[in-house]
This record gives sequence, structure tokens and C-alpha cells, in this order.
Amino acid sequence: MSLKVEVFTSPSCPYCPMAEKLVEEAKEEIGDSMEVEVINIMTDRQRAVDYGIMAVPAIAINGVVEFLGAPDKEELMAKLKK
Repeated sequence: MSLKVEVFTSPSCPYCPMAEKLVEEAKEEIGDSMEVEVINIMTDRQRAVDYGIMAVPAIAINGVVEFLGAPDKEELMAKLKK
């Protein structure tokens, strides 16, 4: 099963680097079956609109927004392993 994780960020967001780092750590644990894409909502606003995202960071897993804000690692890993 492959996972696609999209991390929605903004350059002015103080919590976004933490969310990106968390997703990268999860990818290291899970491996190549997990694809990560970081989306800057300032340059790709339409994608955020399509998902209904109004705040960042936001994390979507396989096309579903699962987290608004940065989750802790246990929460993220639990969602990814579902």
C-alpha cells in the first residue's frame, strides 16, 4: 500500500517547519512506500482551496485532510499505519 502525504505550508508559518520535519521523520521510518509533497499555499493556493484548507500547517494523507496544525509523532504514525 502506498501513502501520499501532502504538507501544506506557508513561508510565514512558525509551525510549518516542525510539521515538515515530522513528516520527513515518518517517511524515514516507513520508507519508500510513502511519498511526501510539501505545498506552499502562497504559490499553490488553488490546491489549498480544493482541500478547503484555511490554516497551515495542514497534513493530508491519501487526499484526506487529517491534521490542521502539527500533530505529535505518535498521532501521525497511528494515522499513517491505518
